[in-house]
Amino acid sequence: MELPKDTSSAQPRHGRWYDDACGTAFAMELVGERWSLLIVRELMFGGRRFSDLRAALKGISAKVLSERLGGMESAGIVRRAEHDQAPGVRLYELTEWGQRADVAIMELGRWAAMSPRHDPTLPLSPASLMLSFRTMFDAARATGARLTGQIDVGRDRFVARVADGRLAIARGRDADADFALAAPAAPLIAAAAYLKLPFAELPEMTVAGEEAAARFFDFFHLPAKIG
Repeated sequence: MELPKDTSSAQPRHGRWYDDACGTAFAMELVGERWSLLIVRELMFGGRRFSDLRAALKGISAKVLSERLGGMESAGIVRRAEHDQAPGVRLYELTEWGQRADVAIMELGRWAAMSPRHDPTLPLSPASLMLSFRTMFDAARATGARLTGQIDVGRDRFVARVADGRLAIARGRDADADFALAAPAAPLIAAAAYLKLPFAELPEMTVAGEEAAARFFDFFHLPAKIG
């Protein structure tokens, strides 16, 4: 029996590309176009201005970004909001449903990092680095640990909290953090976390509370390569 199709909505229609009932096919129709999934990634830690998204996604044009945001807004993944501290400034943020893509994105990233062709030295946006921390966090290593870190990447500010074997990361500041890191670009922090480079070999990165920062970085390891 063929189920009736709902044609009353302007939202993207399931089956428009693949004519396939599979949820994976529908996901590709929602966020499978170039840049779409990376836009979702950039919004995982809160709303961002259009200019913030363009700065984080090197190579995307204003036209394509507008098209992708418009499509995801129509699909119910993204919505527009007003900046809490700057009335009149428009932000794009994930809806509750859009935010739930985080688990799928993290697992996809973990799977891809198992490839021998994955290059962790390529450029990273600040949000991409934070999402990688959430993805590669080893809860077993963090058992019993309680740490708070202030991590500043360029103009982006994040607070990372480890407690009860869990990691939480949010945009913001914490003046009482156990350690503080500041770097002009995310790859410097990634080198310390994943390549385990000593802080002394990364002079562009400033570190306060080195012992706590080193302990924090011990919670993160890239997966073993397969293939």
